[in-house]
Amino acid sequence: MSLDFTPVECKVPLASALQPQLVATAYFCDSYRTPLQAPPADVVEVFFAIFGHHPRWIKLALILRNRIARLCGLSVPADADVMAPSRKGTYKVGDLIGPWPIFSVDEHELIAGRDNGHLDFRLSILRELGAQSPAVVVSTVCVVHNWFGKTYLFFVVPFHRWGVKYIIARALRAGRL
Repeated sequence: MSLDFTPVECKVPLASALQPQLVATAYFCDSYRTPLQAPPADVVEVFFAIFGHHPRWIKLALILRNRIARLCGLSVPADADVMAPSRKGTYKVGDLIGPWPIFSVDEHELIAGRDNGHLDFRLSILRELGAQSPAVVVSTVCVVHNWFGKTYLFFVVPFHRWGVKYIIARALRAGRL
């Protein structure tokens, strides 16, 4: 029997620090749960298992998106942070992980994101180790501030939904999760 590497869409877990206020006010939010075959030691390892191994074509697409966003006056990460994210030994609130500042980090959850004039977004990596089978839930929450944020999400969300599922499944297939 072959393993199914497709993450399952779910609600943002109540155990997440994103709940309940941020989720209630979100214009967009999604979450995907996947079992952990070989649970990484901490949430930072889970983050890099998923977001530290993008194929080159995804990295180039992200850089193109960032350059367009920069022309619109938005805060975006440096190309180098997308192409070769650096990894430190430890992380705390305010540090960059990949291209994003950390808003919260503990042994169970890491929340990173970015605030811009058009929208604020948060990415949560939540390890669920107390269940029968260990799992990770990757959640994205966006709060929009204006029509530009809504327009941006209109174009980005279809790619985001596909891309997040793709990179989680890819990490599972590679044995990183």
